Amino acid sequence: MTLTIGVIGGGQLARMMIPAAIALGIEIRVLAEAEGAPASLAATAVGDYRDAETVVRFARDVDVVTFDHEHVPQSVLAALEDAGAIVRPGPAALLFAQDKLSMRERLDAAGIPVPEWARVSTPADLDDFVSAHGGRAVVKTATGGYDGKGVRVVASSADVADWFGDEPLLVEELVVFRRELAQLVARRPSGQIVAWPLVESVQRDGVCAEVIAPAPRSSGRLAEATESVARRIAELLDVTGVLAVELFETDDDRILVNELAMRPHNTGHWTIDGSTTSQFEQHVRATLDLPLGATDAHAGWAVMVNVLGGHPDGALVDSYPVTFADQPSVKVHNYGKDPRPGRKVGHVTATGDDLDDVVWRARAAAFLLGSEAVDRPTS
Repeated sequence: MTLTIGVIGGGQLARMMIPAAIALGIEIRVLAEAEGAPASLAATAVGDYRDAETVVRFARDVDVVTFDHEHVPQSVLAALEDAGAIVRPGPAALLFAQDKLSMRERLDAAGIPVPEWARVSTPADLDDFVSAHGGRAVVKTATGGYDGKGVRVVASSADVADWFGDEPLLVEELVVFRRELAQLVARRPSGQIVAWPLVESVQRDGVCAEVIAPAPRSSGRLAEATESVARRIAELLDVTGVLAVELFETDDDRILVNELAMRPHNTGHWTIDGSTTSQFEQHVRATLDLPLGATDAHAGWAVMVNVLGGHPDGALVDSYPVTFADQPSVKVHNYGKDPRPGRKVGHVTATGDDLDDVVWRARAAAFLLGSEAVDRPTS
């Protein structure tokens, strides 16, 4: 019997699930938003993920449905379950990745550390919060934001006057943090949970630019604490598949949960080349309730650098000859996207036991591929 997994969304995350599924002999099908999407190799249907009839029809021929993104409306997720589809993660879990206010409320009620926050519906409510928190705060739209979109640092309600409407906003303290971290775990329906090493992420204009695994200076209590938090969230929210918990490490030694993602995540791309089991294979296993794989690292360090933008006058493959010749040990992943400023068109991963060397090689490869977020590395 052949197992079949259906992925809603045809982006690069679905694209990277394809080789993981093929290696396991699992059939994978994709509902892409448009022709030529990154995961078009496995796109058996093209349609609107917001249309319940389209999504339910796609789900009829697969054993389990999972996601490339969290934007499928709750009404469509409910229609899938009503039609008898197995949906992993389920609608009740996905709500907390879709709605930041619901996420904050649930985690806060469970005693999980998060920034100080409030639900605000009026300019006066927001101004009161800002005044009580040092004159600056972070405002987020409750839904729809990603990669820095739907997030603004404000000094008053006037800075988000265009955001006030029918939906409340989330306002949070402006956290002074030492660095940003991410803890990835995977959970299967029967309850097994595994964790990868804690990683450090570096952001550029709200977009992840670089990931170091494991996070430097993260052994001992810090790693134990973040893994414990991620495991607790996975169980609390009944997550199936990969869960990414993005965290702040503050200057006063607090660990605060910033964001959640219930799917493979940019901070876990290093696992393709740096771990025994990649986050993509793990997600496939988890959604089918198969025993999860080992998460051991292949080397002392892995560094993933996103290729943002790319050379504006050519495809990523045009840079292969010089990149491959200059950095033969770096692994290149091409998402099949046209270059565009700020767009994630691929990533590179270097591994090894000397962190400085690994960082240099990864940045050098990303620079040669045209990443706008990387300066020319110096030896």
